[in-house]
Amino acid sequence: MYTRRMLTDHIRTIPDYPKPGILFRDITTLLAHPAAFVETIDQLVAPFANCNIDKVVGIEARGFIVGGAVADRLRAGFVPIRKRGKLPHAKLSACYELEYGHDEIEVHADALKPGESVLLIDDLIATGGTALAAVELIERLDAKVFAACFVIDLADLGGAEKLRAHGIRTHQLLSY
Repeated sequence: MYTRRMLTDHIRTIPDYPKPGILFRDITTLLAHPAAFVETIDQLVAPFANCNIDKVVGIEARGFIVGGAVADRLRAGFVPIRKRGKLPHAKLSACYELEYGHDEIEVHADALKPGESVLLIDDLIATGGTALAAVELIERLDAKVFAACFVIDLADLGGAEKLRAHGIRTHQLLSY
């Protein structure tokens, strides 16, 4: 079994991306390492294995990779939350702030049923803007966010704490 430190060894840090002063935590190197990827999914799934999750909602783009694998393990459906303009059918949208700008995400209006139990997933949580916008979309569809999980929490930026303040349980593997 990989320890969290061993998983950290597979994450590349890129300074000054996407703008000066940002340390970008790149999980593509972790995803490319088979044993580290399997262990990451194992650790993300473990707290939710017997929780009757109906859908895993993954946030574009790396949340699709991790979320799809988690959904498979949980035998749950997968719902993508995409950046503006990427979904072809009727959709709901929510705007949010990033630590380096603004953006908008969307979900299909028929992606979730009222009362469904949802596990929200992304590779990383920073300020929490994207995750809170995703929670807003899930709640607007009358589904319930059971928890939110992330490979990485940039703890100093407070995003996971904002989710907890909103009443959402969080699970993250690594903290920077």
